[in-house]
Amino acid sequence: MEQNNVPEPVSTPDVTPVPVEVETLARTPKPKAKSASAQPVAPALLGTGRRREAIARVRLIAGTGRIAINNRPFDQYFPRETLRLLVKQPLIVTQQLGKYDVLANAEGGGLAGQAGAVRLGIARALLQGDPTLKTSLRGAGLLTRDPRMKERKKYGQKGARKRFQWTKR
Repeated sequence: MEQNNVPEPVSTPDVTPVPVEVETLARTPKPKAKSASAQPVAPALLGTGRRREAIARVRLIAGTGRIAINNRPFDQYFPRETLRLLVKQPLIVTQQLGKYDVLANAEGGGLAGQAGAVRLGIARALLQGDPTLKTSLRGAGLLTRDPRMKERKKYGQKGARKRFQWTKR
């Protein structure tokens, strides 16, 4: 006689499926009620700045003059006063210091490169908002991108310019 080693089925409590309407699962956005006191929101002014290896995407929004870099306070992100002054320079030259909130995302390079990139991004964003500022920004040299980049290493050499040591024999 052979015995079957099949386990007996376990009884589960009866579960009845609940009918669900398809319309309740669909996520449709609710229409927002427009109030009479709602003012149109001014669009953000966008600017991109680059310096050395750093790239900064800058948004200017009408506000109180708050500056945030990578979601961190401006004074905390740039510890040196010279870098903070460099970033504020386009706003000071155009006398727009307390009129815009600056939100910037900076990546790559070091702090000095990122500060230069944010400065160029702010200047370009200001120019997008008011083209009459071009003469003052151009006169202060704030619209010129610093083209100096790290030179690439060449093959057959130790670095970009440095050679391997020459031996006579």
